[in-house]
Amino acid sequence: MAVREGWQGRFFEDFEVGDVYRHPLGRTITASDNAWFTLVTMNTNELHFNDHYSAHTEFGKQLVNSALTLAIVVGLSVTDVSRNAVANLGWEKVRMPHPVFIGDTLYAESVVLTARASESRPYAGIVSVATQGLNQDGDVVLTYERSVMIYRKDAPQLQEIFPEAKEPIERLGPQ
Repeated sequence: MAVREGWQGRFFEDFEVGDVYRHPLGRTITASDNAWFTLVTMNTNELHFNDHYSAHTEFGKQLVNSALTLAIVVGLSVTDVSRNAVANLGWEKVRMPHPVFIGDTLYAESVVLTARASESRPYAGIVSVATQGLNQDGDVVLTYERSVMIYRKDAPQLQEIFPEAKEPIERLGPQ
């Protein structure tokens, strides 16, 4: 029986300037998501948790907390961009050109801007991407640039992480 690795994410060698990644998952934002994130982060702007207050604003309803929008879009990009990150190095040019509301579904796509070997860490490289978050209608709700240090495929830190099972899985396979 052959052991096949699951998707491991991209390593430094896999990034090419100009490549576009349409991240595979979408995420619908619920009222619970927004209220929880807003309150746990101590954001006291009632636009994010008070329907009565929000109804009196120009939006007429609650806005999704912008930090939650950023967190979700970054999260949607992890499978393609930073699954193998050593560390995030920074975010720049964060813009939110369109409001996000409860019930919106967010999607994300990224383009590789730069990719270079790390001068201080031979097991990694530095990749910069521009990412945009879209709602279900294709409206751009968020844009940013992000720099990430990414492991190389042969990085010693990633070797032999998966534990050996005390009982091989083959025993559960076809008999």
